[in-house]
Amino acid sequence: MATAPQAANLPLLYKDLVPLNSNEHATWKSRMLENAKFMEGQHAIPLTIEEFVPASRNYPIIFSASDNPVPLVLMGMNEGVNTFMNDEGQFDRPVYVPAYIRRYPFILAKLRPDTDELSLCFDPTSGAVGEFDEGTALFEGTQPSENTKAILKFCEDFENAGAQTHAFVEELQKLDLLMDGEVSIQQEGLEKPYIYRGFKMVDENKLRELRGDAVRKLNQNGILALIHAHLFSLQLMREVFAVQVAQGKVPQVTELPTG
Repeated sequence: MATAPQAANLPLLYKDLVPLNSNEHATWKSRMLENAKFMEGQHAIPLTIEEFVPASRNYPIIFSASDNPVPLVLMGMNEGVNTFMNDEGQFDRPVYVPAYIRRYPFILAKLRPDTDELSLCFDPTSGAVGEFDEGTALFEGTQPSENTKAILKFCEDFENAGAQTHAFVEELQKLDLLMDGEVSIQQEGLEKPYIYRGFKMVDENKLRELRGDAVRKLNQNGILALIHAHLFSLQLMREVFAVQVAQGKVPQVTELPTG
């Protein structure tokens, strides 16, 4: 079976991608995964703007330190550490689960580099799609089942939310509101604090200095509320750090990866 896109360009969490089609997968089914082992050790997960408010109650929201910053929720303060999941690959407390995770193992992806057309694909290594006795059918004859139509709509909605998120970040950059982030966390009993860098955040000083018309525009289009959700959520870094220490995963590195 042909895979798409190429392995080197696979998105976060996905180990392989196969386009779903009625010729090869007519009798295949999808089923719920018993755990989220596929995200084991993932400390940062992409987030769309429509998720900022619910996610901000559980996770710090930061922006990746890249040329095209991406909003991320932090599940651990260091790469390879996820403080929200147990050894069985399950969330160990009730939290908001980002759509990026809920979408897995499906995704809309380009099959060819010479077209912008997106096709519904899945990760064949997930264990959630296959020729199972149990599960929900993906096709009814040669036509997508209601299950597949719902999966497709979720993935389409995610792509739309992703485009809106990209526009949101572009607006922040246009106003020069993103700056290199830094947080200092003092662990009891240690002389020096842990200094975390390698991420971006909104510059509160520049936000306060914006002209009134610019602030009104941000308020009217909903961006101001998203900025505040992001800024309030940063306080949770210390909680994530404390959980990480309690779990015996004491930080060894003091820079957050770019994500």
